[in-house]
Amino acid sequence: MRIHTSKSNCRVLFLEPFYGGSHKAFADGLIAHSRHLTELLEMPARFWKWRMRGAAMHFIKKTKTLEPYDLVIMSGLMSAADFKALAGSDCPPVLVYFHENQFSYPLSEGERMDYQFGFTDITSALTADRILFNSKTHMEMFFQQMHRFIRKMPDFRPGWVTGALRKKGFVCYPGCDIAPLSRHPEPKKEPPLIIWNHRWEHDKNPEAFFKAIKEVQNRGIDFTIAVLGETFEKRPIVFDAAKEQFGTRIVAFGYEPDRNKYIRWLKQGAVVLSTAYQENFGISIVEAAACGCLPLVPDRLSYPEIIPSSFHETCIYKSHEELVEKLSWLLDNAAALHQKREQLSAEMVNRYAWKNRIDEFDRHISDTTLLRSLKEKRPPAKRI
Repeated sequence: MRIHTSKSNCRVLFLEPFYGGSHKAFADGLIAHSRHLTELLEMPARFWKWRMRGAAMHFIKKTKTLEPYDLVIMSGLMSAADFKALAGSDCPPVLVYFHENQFSYPLSEGERMDYQFGFTDITSALTADRILFNSKTHMEMFFQQMHRFIRKMPDFRPGWVTGALRKKGFVCYPGCDIAPLSRHPEPKKEPPLIIWNHRWEHDKNPEAFFKAIKEVQNRGIDFTIAVLGETFEKRPIVFDAAKEQFGTRIVAFGYEPDRNKYIRWLKQGAVVLSTAYQENFGISIVEAAACGCLPLVPDRLSYPEIIPSSFHETCIYKSHEELVEKLSWLLDNAAALHQKREQLSAEMVNRYAWKNRIDEFDRHISDTTLLRSLKEKRPPAKRI
């Protein structure tokens, strides 16, 4: 448990069953900047399926009593319904933050959808007092896919669910710890450095990344590659094949746990590239852009939403062929694009730095904690 000195009278308990990657960055940032947040309980970022079903039982024993708290925040990788049922009448209002959802998450090859996790998302959202999504794209995708999911039920379909959830669903972009990232710029590497800073998993589509890099190499364009991002015990075989294929062009290969060293790589980068199939916000792209990398991202998912519209023509591609063309052009003109990189960096910091995002989160926290006092003032329900 970590405790943050509160700047208000509101006491909040944050439960994070998957404390790694974007989940960890979000929890740490909220703790550091909110005037409300006081305590964090976390579990390691592994075995996500077991977390969704078992984290509530773990946390209910770790908390012992919920009486001191005015609000519980939890991420969507656990069952809010289970937690509230186990907590009983002592449970304060609950706010669930959805980093991802189990309706739209792409399956691995040969994997079939396990319906229980979709139902967990539904019951968590229904029992929460407020639900927040990390982008408009994600929220709309959640409701569209949930509607299709419910229609698969053979009968007694709860069509009322979508309307009930929309009333308490809001978009709240996560803050990023990027305010200091644009200070003390590192000299850009020569030849220009391409950054991969995503998870080494199938939903980030690394095959398309390395395919595009190979085609650019075949054009005789010089570059180096930093393959960063979190790695896990099982990873796509394309990474090891690429290490052998690109040899000395790869100047970094593997997760960089030292935050300062990681930031230094981003500051030396010319281009940060994404080929993802799944991305509900894109902290890795925001961080790299804040450090002075020009992002090159597909025209899908949350990317058109998080990249300022004035940079779409430069930074967004619509096909593999356009990806190769734009990447080749950016690498050939890396030095000339200095001003554009500086402009984008400043805009990303202004949009997504925690100091500029925290007030909206704190309003949601305050609004949700008010629900407890409103419930206490209601007369007891009469039995029929």
